[in-house]
Amino acid sequence: MSVTADPTDPPTGRTRPVFGKSLWVAMYHSVSDCSDDPYRITVSPDRLRQQLGWLRRQGLRGVSVTDLLAARARGEGRNLVGLTFDDGYADFIHGALPLLRAHECGATLFVLLGKLGGENDWDPVGPRKRLMAEADILRAAATEGIEIGSHGLTHLDLTRVDDETLHAETAGSRALLSELTGAPVRGFCYPYGAIDQRVVDAVRSAGYAYACAIDPSPLNGPHALPRVHVGEQDTGARLFLKYRLHRIRRRPVEGA
Repeated sequence: MSVTADPTDPPTGRTRPVFGKSLWVAMYHSVSDCSDDPYRITVSPDRLRQQLGWLRRQGLRGVSVTDLLAARARGEGRNLVGLTFDDGYADFIHGALPLLRAHECGATLFVLLGKLGGENDWDPVGPRKRLMAEADILRAAATEGIEIGSHGLTHLDLTRVDDETLHAETAGSRALLSELTGAPVRGFCYPYGAIDQRVVDAVRSAGYAYACAIDPSPLNGPHALPRVHVGEQDTGARLFLKYRLHRIRRRPVEGA
């Protein structure tokens, strides 16, 4: 694993990030060509390589959210950050997985059980991107350090759906994903980061140990974990600044 300095790193002499009580979880989506990216959800493989290299040069390591929370529960893990990939884009297999392995990092991958092998048809504009099929999910699940979580069934704003649909998107997707992978499903990710108390309660009742939102979030706790968006423009210097801003404005997650 290379530890060569990147020209976009913060100037030498600055204090390395040391993660205190505030959890730091990075939010990724697609890892592929980002020339047409109206929603800024894509990072190129080369940029991801640089970002993971920056983490490792700071003495940090990316892990799944479950591993991060478990380490924090033991009073450990100050050198760990959570890495998450939303939507279950098929490019994770070839664009992200080899880089995670090369940098000895883990991650949590949130997939859509109602769109296996489909496309991101919830985006009104932009390129169509293929989503993971069953075989892709099983391949990722078989990789050490990769956790599979649910992103629901069909990428709906859960704050706007009826109770029956909410149950299907939360409890229903968890049951289907557990059946597919043969393992318990601990994590959920809110589509669009949209949450309210009703949605959080439904996710908790469905049996998830945690759920990921976005930063900033109107709620707090293990079922509304804040995350920091990471995109193509995020060099090492920008990641350093995002960490500092997150630490300043983010109160500790209660119960996590």
